[in-house]
Amino acid sequence: MVRSMNLHSISIKGILLFLICLFIGDNVSYAIILNTTKLKVANDGTTLCTLQLQRAIDRVSNNGGGRLDVTPGKYLTGSIMLKSGVELHLMNGAVIQGSTNPKDYYSINAKPTADRRNDNSNIALVMADNAENIGITGNGTIDGQGLILALNIDSLHHKGVLIDTHYNTRRMRPSEQARPKLFYFYKSNNVTVSDLQLKNSACWGLSFDLCSNLILKKLNITNRAYWNNDGIDIDDCQHVKISDCEINSADDAICLKSYHENSSCVNVDIQRCSLRSSASGVKFGTASWGGFKNIHVADIKVFDTFRSAIAIESVDGGYVDSVCVERVNAINTGNAIFLRLGQRAGDKKGCLKNVILRDITCTVPFERPDNNYDLRGPEVDFFHNPFPSSICGIPGNNIQNVLLENINIVYPGRATKGMAYVPLWRADKIDEQIKSYPEFSMFGELPSWGFYVRHVSGITFNNVKLSLADKDFRPAFVFEDVDKVVMKAVSFPGDKNRQIYFVDK
Repeated sequence: MVRSMNLHSISIKGILLFLICLFIGDNVSYAIILNTTKLKVANDGTTLCTLQLQRAIDRVSNNGGGRLDVTPGKYLTGSIMLKSGVELHLMNGAVIQGSTNPKDYYSINAKPTADRRNDNSNIALVMADNAENIGITGNGTIDGQGLILALNIDSLHHKGVLIDTHYNTRRMRPSEQARPKLFYFYKSNNVTVSDLQLKNSACWGLSFDLCSNLILKKLNITNRAYWNNDGIDIDDCQHVKISDCEINSADDAICLKSYHENSSCVNVDIQRCSLRSSASGVKFGTASWGGFKNIHVADIKVFDTFRSAIAIESVDGGYVDSVCVERVNAINTGNAIFLRLGQRAGDKKGCLKNVILRDITCTVPFERPDNNYDLRGPEVDFFHNPFPSSICGIPGNNIQNVLLENINIVYPGRATKGMAYVPLWRADKIDEQIKSYPEFSMFGELPSWGFYVRHVSGITFNNVKLSLADKDFRPAFVFEDVDKVVMKAVSFPGDKNRQIYFVDK
């Protein structure tokens, strides 16, 4: 029978627990302070200074830790490795520029992951490997010069000089494994990155793998130089706080991943960020081998974004448990909310449960939100009609306990039977796409304009308002294989009897 869910305790006991666990304050004690001017590190932007910078970092670390001040100038460098106890402080006017020669970069010998798609590079401009009490701060800039670097990698591959064994022949570009990220921090603890201008990676932007006690704050990230340009990627990290960041990325702005079967993203807090993306605003679970628990997202602005404002997924056998997303304002965004439980990686079943989505507003345009972008999201195989929000499990494995509260979504409408015709009597024939890559457009055209809900146990809509800018022939809600549905103070245009549809099983 239909009954209400008590999810409010989840947000108190689980999701907010991590706030107690977050560390606050400086991570580095200043036993020694050096600066690049006194060390005569080349800063003309043309002389490679990798060795000089690395020796300075090593010196600070070997002397008990402290700060290396990078004074104004342009520092051309390949891969540099942060060491324990070191804060790299970029003064106003200091620019670290990534070399455009692929041979100036090297990789960390990281633990193998469960994923086999070869999309997680261990190469980066700035790296840390099993370091503690480290930071990158200041008002300076780190510029990866990613476009030129990626094109050089491509050229060397085709010349047979530096072969990319995973070269993407379909898309005619180097693989993600062959292109350096801007940051790659591995198994590091007590990390602070703040107040910087960060831009132009050849691959992902800021990538953190198996790290703990991580603070990212007041960062301006522009990562649109090349493909797969995520903003921030958090992979199986614990006690993470991301706040007051502005991100403009060609791929997902903030993306949580779990590549390791025995690890998870736990106690992650994302607050007060402004996100623009050719993919999704906040997304996690495309790599979902371990899990995600106690994730809190609040006070987020998403705009001019091709895919979803919020995407929460488990498709590789991992778990998602205790997630709270609140106070999100999404403008000109292709999709509002996407929740997906799939099974693309073997026989192991994952789970997606105890999710709270509240105080969310979104306006969905009729046209692509990223029409004017240099790098746009991939074209869909059919007319890009407005997609509804989707909450979909798979047969025999339902999403559990979802609360949507204080939701206001404006859809453009304009769907007609001539361009988006999936009749209700065929709704149960929509392909399950059990092993497919999770994306808001994965099911093709759908028979509803507001919410499409399938294979869910326990879902509550409380104070949910759906609006249309123009007419749409489809109903607002379609439910298939869904039980324990509660709808309170739900409003939408049209006759209630024609706007809520349950597919018979």
